[in-house]
Amino acid sequence: MTKETLKEILRQVAAGTLAPEEAEDQLCHLPFQDLGFACVDHHRGLRKGFPEVVFGQGKTAEQVIGIMEAMAGQKDTVLVTRLSPEKAAAVAEAFPDAAYDPLARMLVLQREAPRPAGRGVIGVICAGTSDMPVAREAAITARAMGNDVREVNDVGVSGIHRLFAHSELIRTAKVLVVAAGMEGALPSVVAGMCGCPVVAVPTSVGYGTSLGGLTALLAMLNSCASNVCVVNIDNGFGAGYVAAMINRGDA
Repeated sequence: MTKETLKEILRQVAAGTLAPEEAEDQLCHLPFQDLGFACVDHHRGLRKGFPEVVFGQGKTAEQVIGIMEAMAGQKDTVLVTRLSPEKAAAVAEAFPDAAYDPLARMLVLQREAPRPAGRGVIGVICAGTSDMPVAREAAITARAMGNDVREVNDVGVSGIHRLFAHSELIRTAKVLVVAAGMEGALPSVVAGMCGCPVVAVPTSVGYGTSLGGLTALLAMLNSCASNVCVVNIDNGFGAGYVAAMINRGDA
């Protein structure tokens, strides 16, 4: 349920084109719907501007399908993160219109295209090809929230000249998401080239002393670039969500 959907229901009731009983049917599960194994938060779109997102990891395919069935009737967009290909195949049988991205492990069900919500472009940049799953998670999230997203891949500091070919995007984007593993240097470099917020995403890519992304996380937290903020290791979803909020003026 979004603010626009709620207003439309109230307008129809006021105009006499929707019976109060029918409106009650549409609103009866606010603020949440108890499925026994999950309490679906139908009120989240009203509070935060975007519906609840389903974290697929740790849930069975049947549980994901049950949650999606509860959500699909009230929301234009249903987003599922960290969904394995095996579970996605089962979900796709129940929702053949859903789109699954195996690289990002994300599934998106949209009844209609999201309304444009951003003030400008969000750039999503990753240091290496191995960082692409996390960067793609950010890109899909921001697009599902109605943003114009441009992706740039494999432009890490070991070949810094590759990054400079995208200087116009870096200079003109309203928000940038930068994903990097290893030593995590790329967000600081990018932030030094622009005046917009840079959402840094440490990835768990790297050899032993990368410590599963901890080295990159600490490097990003200690960035000397003042326009860098940092999300958790491999949290592309969180980065894309925050970037979308910044781009629509909510943060």
